[in-house]
Amino acid sequence: MAIKMKTEVKLRAKADCPSHSRADISIRDLVFAIDEPTERGGTNAGPTPTDTALAALIGCTNVIGHKCAQKLGVDIGHLEISATCDFDRRGVTLEEEIDVPFRRVELQIRSHGSASDSALQLVAAEVRKYCPLSKLFGAAGTDITEIWQSVD
Repeated sequence: MAIKMKTEVKLRAKADCPSHSRADISIRDLVFAIDEPTERGGTNAGPTPTDTALAALIGCTNVIGHKCAQKLGVDIGHLEISATCDFDRRGVTLEEEIDVPFRRVELQIRSHGSASDSALQLVAAEVRKYCPLSKLFGAAGTDITEIWQSVD
């Protein structure tokens, strides 16, 4: 008999915050720091909250990209992903409320598999449909551009 996967789960995280800038996050059996750089009064023990959000988008693009490629039977090999973000800092500096702080994100996704450019575009279209972090950023008003390329 097949086991039915839950369609909704609770995600849990907790943090000990020893200073104004550092949060030691616990998720499952992992602990990591989110912190500000020293020039902003932190200890630089980890990425900033906004850096972490951008990194989460990269990680999600990788995971969902591979799932979509497998579903489509497309060989994307390993991926190299870089992100560039236009971030409006006026909100985090308390200058004024900003509706869309992550204004624009460009993802460069380089595939080391044998997939053709047209097959990569099929994978990209599926990733846009299913990646929860891409959906989160998009729903917040962020303009996301993904550039999928095969590495020759």
